[in-house]
Amino acid sequence: MTQTIDRPASVCEQTPNDRVDAWLERFNTALASGGPSAVADLFVADSYWRDLVAFTWNLKTVEGRAEIIDMLTARQRETAANGFARTGDATEDDGVAAAFIEFATAVGRGDGLVRVRTDDDGVDRAWTLLTTLQELSDHEEPQGFSRPLGAVHGSDPDRRSWAEKREAEEAELGRTVQPYVLVIGGGQGGIALGARLRQLGVPSIVVDKHDRPGDQWRGRYKTLCLHDPVWYDHLPYLPFPSNWPVFAPKDKVGDWLEFYTKVMEVPYWSRTECQSATYDEAAGRWTVEVVRDGEPMTLYPTQLVLATGMSGKANVPEFTGQDVFAGEQHHSSQHPGPDGFVGKKVVVIGANNSAHDICKALVESGIDTTMVQRSSTHIVRSQSLMEIGLGALYSEQAVADGMTTKKADMTFASLPYKIMHQFQIPLYDEIRARDKEYYQRLEDAGFDLDFGDDESGLFMKYLRRGSGYYIDVGACELVANGTIKLAKGGVDHLTETSVVLDDGTELPADVVVYATGYGSMNGWAADLMGQEVADRVGKVWGLGSDTTKDPGPWEGEQRNMWKPTQQPGLWFHGGNLHQSRHYSLYLALQLKARCEGIETPVYGLQEVHHLS
Repeated sequence: MTQTIDRPASVCEQTPNDRVDAWLERFNTALASGGPSAVADLFVADSYWRDLVAFTWNLKTVEGRAEIIDMLTARQRETAANGFARTGDATEDDGVAAAFIEFATAVGRGDGLVRVRTDDDGVDRAWTLLTTLQELSDHEEPQGFSRPLGAVHGSDPDRRSWAEKREAEEAELGRTVQPYVLVIGGGQGGIALGARLRQLGVPSIVVDKHDRPGDQWRGRYKTLCLHDPVWYDHLPYLPFPSNWPVFAPKDKVGDWLEFYTKVMEVPYWSRTECQSATYDEAAGRWTVEVVRDGEPMTLYPTQLVLATGMSGKANVPEFTGQDVFAGEQHHSSQHPGPDGFVGKKVVVIGANNSAHDICKALVESGIDTTMVQRSSTHIVRSQSLMEIGLGALYSEQAVADGMTTKKADMTFASLPYKIMHQFQIPLYDEIRARDKEYYQRLEDAGFDLDFGDDESGLFMKYLRRGSGYYIDVGACELVANGTIKLAKGGVDHLTETSVVLDDGTELPADVVVYATGYGSMNGWAADLMGQEVADRVGKVWGLGSDTTKDPGPWEGEQRNMWKPTQQPGLWFHGGNLHQSRHYSLYLALQLKARCEGIETPVYGLQEVHHLS
């Protein structure tokens, strides 16, 4: 109230567009002729500047004026950012004016989003600023007005057809022509990045051990569907059609990935396994041994990207008695579905997404199933998540209201991780109130619930630890009514015919499914490159929030994802479909710049605080 009364009349009368435009004008002037301190003075004390490649050649958030000054001292002159301007009408919410923006740098063109609020002295200053590099000058993607002609009009000495040229290219790549980038892992992450690199003209190969693109999805348990809605899951360039299911079944996703790989001309080697990778510091390149269709081959990429999945390697716990258990045991990633287990007793260790999906399919096939909950789980109903958690950005209504995928992605990316939980807590308070009876039924059944260490819900749990939650698409009703049996506690040991918990409870079992999650992605690096390289990179994923399974110190960004690591030439890419789409652009631009010999001085290279 005091700020409103004390605000100068001229500020009170300004429109949101006026406020943003005035700030951008001061920002342009300070960048061009002022020092870092002059720029930092345009930000409130508790400000956040998130930069995706444009200034830092990194994914980096600087917090507060001191960190802004430090970043600009290193990068202001060389970046030569200029021409910051609003690209649409600004909005205003609770006194904060926000607008999408565009700008240019010495090497390319960028987009972003700024939020301006009135400071204690009555002057408008930036609260949050997002800057992202969108394209490199003279290396723009050939699309829109610059799309390829395709047909040859007139004389052409090369009379080969498109198909013949593609065949020749495929025959050369990896043999007479080495890839600049080798992407290991051909799921949605590797395919999205492969499509970006293809459009940017970066010689690359995506390799995967499966027979066909999409087999990573086809091979999972038969009832698996996406838990995120379609508006959240589009791939680059080619969105799902308007009649695509809200929650796509796994085989439909697999078919789309195969189709996408072909249409986008992604250089994709199926039935290819990487055996080892070593880095030659003197040559600045990798030596990667692969076996393709049974043929040993050696590749020499400059850049190596591990796109083997955000979740990393399957985490199979070790329990006394596993060697004497007479039944079948497997990790959830290897679970085939319920068909082969009719008439058997199944114990599923775990109580998160995979555990619920597997248990639901088992009991719906009439199979005696017990879920073992070892720690509390965050549960959110799919409908509530769609309407309250995602609806403003990723929904049919959002599309109808003019929200594009890019605008939604930029809006989401513009919220600094440090304060994102503050925006999430009210949403989950609303969900908890709306679904009060639903949660009470689960608790009455003995299920242990949580909403995260700070009550911020699903997204923060995902970003911090990538586990500990379930988006309910029907299994919770089966837990609440007892159809899925519930047992709680740690596993002490296995006998020949049962799982015994630490309180002595014995659960008869013919099959044990370990829905026990995954380790850090650097486990794949250890397998291919050795533990020394994995330790040099350190833990992958997490924010350093000092919450459960996300130890501090504060990192400010996802550890080692989509950005340079302490191991030259090694990158990590993955996450859900949304992240694979959005962050593949920034990773591709970093790789393209290096391929073209553009200077890429990295500000704030990821430090290593945890090895795994």
